[in-house]
Amino acid sequence: MAKIDLTIFPDRLENTIKRARERNIIIPTFGQMKNPASAPEIIKRDLGSIGLWELNPRNLFRITWKNEPKETGGGFGGVNYLELPKSLTGVDARIIVLIGKWFPTGAHKVGASFGCLVPRLVTGQFDPVTQKAVWPSTGNFCRGGAYDSNLLACQSIAILPEGMSKERFDWLKTVAGEIIATPGSESNVKEIFDKCWELRESGEDLMIFNQFEEFGNYLWHYEVTGHAMEDVLKKELGPRDNFRGVILTTGSAGTIACGDYLKQLFPGSLIGASEALQCPTLLENGFGAHRIEGIGDKHVPWIHNVKNTDLITAIDDNAVVNISRLFNDKAGQEYLVRKGVPQEIVSKLDLLGFSGIANMLSAIKMAKYYEMSENDVVLTVLTDSMQLYQSRLKEMHDEFGQYSEVDAAAHFAQYLYGQTTNNLLDLTYQDQRRVHNLKYFTWVEQQGREYKEIIDQWYDRDYWTGFQSQVDEIDDLITEFNNKVGLIDN
Repeated sequence: MAKIDLTIFPDRLENTIKRARERNIIIPTFGQMKNPASAPEIIKRDLGSIGLWELNPRNLFRITWKNEPKETGGGFGGVNYLELPKSLTGVDARIIVLIGKWFPTGAHKVGASFGCLVPRLVTGQFDPVTQKAVWPSTGNFCRGGAYDSNLLACQSIAILPEGMSKERFDWLKTVAGEIIATPGSESNVKEIFDKCWELRESGEDLMIFNQFEEFGNYLWHYEVTGHAMEDVLKKELGPRDNFRGVILTTGSAGTIACGDYLKQLFPGSLIGASEALQCPTLLENGFGAHRIEGIGDKHVPWIHNVKNTDLITAIDDNAVVNISRLFNDKAGQEYLVRKGVPQEIVSKLDLLGFSGIANMLSAIKMAKYYEMSENDVVLTVLTDSMQLYQSRLKEMHDEFGQYSEVDAAAHFAQYLYGQTTNNLLDLTYQDQRRVHNLKYFTWVEQQGREYKEIIDQWYDRDYWTGFQSQVDEIDDLITEFNNKVGLIDN
């Protein structure tokens, strides 16, 4: 049975405990991230005066879907989510989106990085006193990793493509110890991996947290995002409603792990994976470059449970960037209101960043393909918000000029109501195996993973459940660590 290594290294662990005591660090458990109301009272009290993005270790407890949607001083509540109406999507199905903006850093990837780092900290495998944490990423993961490292008093190196948005780099300069910009854009993951090998061979004492292969990423989304989606369904499903599935663009394929959890609760539900049409790796073993920031392509992530994936679709990046203008320009918003989209919804469309727009379009394609009715519910995620893409809006304004009502009408008709089921594949067993087999070239030939493990991922029914079963063990280690630090009763 495959599992995250939780071997204890006592000497290093003592360093970590001492560092946590010096920096007033208390680490949340998975249970507390699922149910932040169970956080210690000292945490709730302190958060009352702390900003959401502030570099304060108390914000570790804001790594949850249940933050009060406030910039400063917010408490905890229910899951932050939004239902997109038919007047916007053009489909009868109920499309419900979880909102990532109200995480620290403005993106839910801060949770995935937490899931990778904390098991190494509380076992002593990673020593924050002597080692640096390296965060390879196509954008938000390295931001989350640098943020978590800062809160946990670890030095960090953030790696991301040079073509990512200016906002990401500007913010990283205030948080990360070092920033490495690799050639290319979202789809240039190989260049990121190559930089990791270069760092490994440098002789520097560091640990690389590769989101594309780290099962802490998978486990955080399986457990925390999966339970958040379950909470939403418990609240929203009526007596005649059916949960039909979840569909997500796959960057590291961490978020799609929530589908494994949901399919265990709803065995007939679907899991859809989406990517950029300009780089159709899953769809047709393709390659290319695209503009949907946050999605990594040209390989299949090691942590993607392909055998549990039912559908693949690809989204045109032209649709994403043009809808971003429709949703955020005054002329576009006024047009949407005239088309019957409620003002309350229009005022919240800035919650959809580029990958969130791609997720919405993926859900529309899924609903159309399966001919879903008003009693069918589809879930997806808004990874981040337009807060991280304001420079892109300015670039488009400079290139294309003032956004007009004619532009809005064209984009609404073509990319929302005109969304088709083209570039979509309903996976057969053979299709699933084809996609899974693509892992071999990246992970076994290039990255040194074992051939036996890629076989186990496909044939061993206990492979994925082995990771899923580790939550309680990790929570026990976190609790024991906090007790040794001795700050909770202060």
